[in-house]
Amino acid sequence: MNLPIKRYDLPQIMFGVLFIALMTVASIWIVQPFILGFVWAGMVVIATWPLMIKLQRLLWGRRFLAVIIMTLLLILLFVLPIALLVSSAIENGAPLVEIASHPSSLHMPDFHWLNSIPLVGHKLYTGWHALINGGGNALMGKVQPYVGQTAAWFVTQAGHLGRFIVHCSLMLLFSALLYSRGEQVALGIRHFAIRLAAERGDAAVILAGQAIRAVALGVVVTAIVQSILGGIGLAIAGIPYATVLTVIMFVCCVAQIGPLLILIPAIIWLYWSGDNTWGTVLLVWSCVVGSLDNVLRPVLIRMGADLPMLLILSGVIGGLFAFGMIGLFIGPVVLAVSYRLISLWVHEAPEPEMDPEEALKALDE
Repeated sequence: MNLPIKRYDLPQIMFGVLFIALMTVASIWIVQPFILGFVWAGMVVIATWPLMIKLQRLLWGRRFLAVIIMTLLLILLFVLPIALLVSSAIENGAPLVEIASHPSSLHMPDFHWLNSIPLVGHKLYTGWHALINGGGNALMGKVQPYVGQTAAWFVTQAGHLGRFIVHCSLMLLFSALLYSRGEQVALGIRHFAIRLAAERGDAAVILAGQAIRAVALGVVVTAIVQSILGGIGLAIAGIPYATVLTVIMFVCCVAQIGPLLILIPAIIWLYWSGDNTWGTVLLVWSCVVGSLDNVLRPVLIRMGADLPMLLILSGVIGGLFAFGMIGLFIGPVVLAVSYRLISLWVHEAPEPEMDPEEALKALDE
């Protein structure tokens, strides 16, 4: 009995694959401006979904009321701090522009304590007095070669800030849509994952959600609490530019550096200016704020998934360089999800039969 030979139409297969590839590239190209905003919105919605469900229950099961309240909360968390940062930068930038325009108005203090520094103190004091005797023009002459580079850097950062505001607006829009249709979107993603990798795909989606929640709760929420409390302390103690310092403190907290990098110089400045009372108050407050992450972060991370702090730090720095300010949120999440998925895949393999010590002895032989 002769079985029919199945023939493949090679040109049809090639043109079909080429058409699918072209459509995929064209689709990604079209939605590229919205990808970061949608990814950010997905992370925010996954992390805050339990809170939205609780609000829905309190609001008589009305989803649209819960969506409105959650959107307003996101505006308070993201839009208002950005507006405060921009207004503070504009307000605090005016004195710097005035000093740069009229360097003769620059009054520099006489640091007598420089002489007390061993070895290099006299040289530092002499150089500082040379700048004072030359007036502001001499100081501006020293700084002039770096003005162009500094201006270019500020223009670049302004562009990043504008892009961050656009992504923030898209995040708010997509978050409202995802809050209202969250169950359908989650079911569609799980169906797609099952289509790709059966049960493993579904488990990977659930694990990714746990990693996102761990980063959001254990890192971002802790950073928000520490930076807000630290900023309140700076404002009450009368530290200038408290708004800008609070934003920098938030970045340091997300990067796992901590708020003390900003609070300690503020304390030193208060003592150096003679305000010992507020210096002591800020010192005590800084001890509370600096140690808060040791209590708050473990509790919040335990609600998600345990992740190495080095991984979070790498995600923050790498995300900041790759995506700008939005990378502070996306970078740690991407690395956390990848780490959890790779870890699960590695632990699915059988344990090695030979102990590590026996394997080392075998290599030595």
